[in-house]
Amino acid sequence: MTSVEIQKQPKYNFGLLETPSSSELQNRTPQDRNKSTGDPNTSWPSYDVGSTSFILSSSSTVASSTKAPQYSDINKTPTHSSAKKTPGSRTPYTSTSVTSGNARDFSSANIVAVVEGRGVARGEIGLASIDLKKPVLLLSQFPDSQTYCKLITKLQILQPIEIVIPNTVCENGKMTKLFKQISDQFSNSNIAAVQRKYFNEARGLQYIKQLCLPEYRTVEMEVSTKYYCLATTAALMKYIEFLQNNVYAPASLKVIFRGSEHTTMIDSSTAKNLELLQNLRQPKSEQTLFGIMNHTKTVGGAKLLRSNILQPPCDQETINIRLDAVSELTENEEMFYNLQTVISRFLDIDCLLSMCIQIPKQETVKTAEAKITNVIYLKHTLELIEPLQLALKDSSNSLFKIYYESLDDPRFQTIMDNIQAVIHDDIRYQKGTLNMKTQKCFAVRQGINGLLDVARRTYTEIVDDISDLTHLMSTEFSLPLKVAYNTSRGFFIQLYCGGKDHVPVEDLPDAFIKITKTKNTLSFTTTDLIKLNDRVKESLQEIYMMTNVVVSELLEKIRSHIGCLYKLTDMVALLDVLVSFAHNCTVSEYVRPEFTDTLAIKQGRHPILDKMTSDDPVPNNTYASADNNFIVITGPNMMKEINYIVQTVSKTSLIIIDELGRGTSADEGVGICHAICEHLLGLQAFTFFATHFQELTNLDRLYPNVENYRFEVEHVFNTEAQVDKVIYMHALSKGKTQERHYGLQLAGTSTFPAEVLEDAKKIAEQLDKDKKVSIMYWLSSRSHKKK
Repeated sequence: MTSVEIQKQPKYNFGLLETPSSSELQNRTPQDRNKSTGDPNTSWPSYDVGSTSFILSSSSTVASSTKAPQYSDINKTPTHSSAKKTPGSRTPYTSTSVTSGNARDFSSANIVAVVEGRGVARGEIGLASIDLKKPVLLLSQFPDSQTYCKLITKLQILQPIEIVIPNTVCENGKMTKLFKQISDQFSNSNIAAVQRKYFNEARGLQYIKQLCLPEYRTVEMEVSTKYYCLATTAALMKYIEFLQNNVYAPASLKVIFRGSEHTTMIDSSTAKNLELLQNLRQPKSEQTLFGIMNHTKTVGGAKLLRSNILQPPCDQETINIRLDAVSELTENEEMFYNLQTVISRFLDIDCLLSMCIQIPKQETVKTAEAKITNVIYLKHTLELIEPLQLALKDSSNSLFKIYYESLDDPRFQTIMDNIQAVIHDDIRYQKGTLNMKTQKCFAVRQGINGLLDVARRTYTEIVDDISDLTHLMSTEFSLPLKVAYNTSRGFFIQLYCGGKDHVPVEDLPDAFIKITKTKNTLSFTTTDLIKLNDRVKESLQEIYMMTNVVVSELLEKIRSHIGCLYKLTDMVALLDVLVSFAHNCTVSEYVRPEFTDTLAIKQGRHPILDKMTSDDPVPNNTYASADNNFIVITGPNMMKEINYIVQTVSKTSLIIIDELGRGTSADEGVGICHAICEHLLGLQAFTFFATHFQELTNLDRLYPNVENYRFEVEHVFNTEAQVDKVIYMHALSKGKTQERHYGLQLAGTSTFPAEVLEDAKKIAEQLDKDKKVSIMYWLSSRSHKKK
């Protein structure tokens, strides 16, 4: 087997073994853990990495391994880097902090399960997806083409870190078309193959009934006959339970079924070529459509903007509602700034929700601390309801009025009352590790747990001892010492040594150890301080575990009211996007479109070019209608995906083609282009066809719905060089271009030998005469054939 074949195999694979419960795992050896146990319908699938977990260099070849998998092989970390992956390195996914307020700093944590029907149902695709940072189970089922364009587009939007597939797609070294497409298009996503039996539609429906929030229960009827998306639901939830060692609380997930209705499908190749999300030359550049449009303040808003760019809504009512909202924001400056200010204070509500409804199978200090943190974040989020509602109060827009009324949901106050009964009023979300550690330590009110109160007094005394110790050393050594804290070192001592206060490291007392220097600051500790840090750590662990008992009971109470938070996260994300749109309209002078039967853009500018250059780009008019739906564009102006276009195009498609057929000979290129044009003309798809082939401008003689446009140029005589200079105007005008031999004109501006250039012109002119006769004869024959 070659390395290329190995790389197309799943990076790890569920085996035939069953996984015991977590309590049994702790008391068993790695060898015991490989043994099957329990009912296959209720136990979890285990990983069987075998030979499929290795990634080799392009020159390597290996034989398949027959070694039995060890339990340690279960832990493999998903990665997007190009570094070599090795077995035994996987760990459960850990969500990023919900405090991440940078709307540009968001990454996908989607895990997706995909299955295709077999036999007569081949081409029917089932898909289930859940973001580990957003508790929404997204289901979809749809028929797809042989190129799987719909599936690839959906996966492109989801950006999965892992894709779960049945192991039947790559059995015995044979790979289905589906698996080849996924592995080729998503090489940075880990692919996990699981046994086909875990794709069980009955079990999938059971998961939905158990986990779905009451207000989204109508989805059960919607998917009850969607067997393939139900099957992927079962495999996905089983996979996540095992991988994360967490389960979702009953009736806590938002479950939605989403097809491709009311959205515009933009395939991945088009998204790439149009630079919707990533600049082709500089991948990290923000000179993309998303980059110049993104002025969002929250992670949820940035994600919603991204998905709307890749899959824009095409329902006119939805679009007009959004446009009305943006219009009000551009006209009401006070409302715009009030909303922007409030929205920027929200944390990542999706991530917060996700962590609140996941129940760890084993309580640890880490899970306890996370729960306490989540409750503090939840309290902070609920405290923003009132200012958000106040910002929407005076709006006349229908959408904003609905949002204003939605914020009156009594469940918000019920959750807050439950929190205030347990959590101290003064506890707030604060920036800084030490500040938040103090907030978590004293989060629960006094008197609820006597032992907890004693433990907190002990913690306070130890922290006071650290402060006293630092003060004593500062006095003893006559140095301006201060206490600092970070998560890696705990408490340590800092000394400023810049300017006149410079203190050489070698002059420090011997009691100071583990000395590091950062710019003008020395950091160090002492033996006594290390001992006190150990006591602090033990005290905090005790506090967290006792606090966890109280907080777990609190979370259990509020989960029955958590549905209102799902509406809040959707509301904040859309408000964030609308405020971002309003910001763009203000700074870029965008105008509101009107919807008619005609496509007409007056003095349109490319939004990315508008931000890239210091000079304003040349605006152009664009026009298309049912009677003129095929536009041929020629003239000097600085595809391999045509097969996809031909297979998937319909009357409702908008097609933009540039320089088709330039990769072959001129005659073949013209023939290919002409045949493709006639095929698209027959479908009446709206098409903009940019080409250097002058022969295509004659299509208007055969088809009344063809219009010719050209890019204008100006000829200026250069007196110094004694040659005509061509100036590209980048302005689009109606009619055929009169420019010929662009290459010769360009050569004339260079140091090309004059005699060679003159000879080339004579040959080109003669070829033009011969070609003109042939074209007239050919057009005549095509016209008779068409009749």
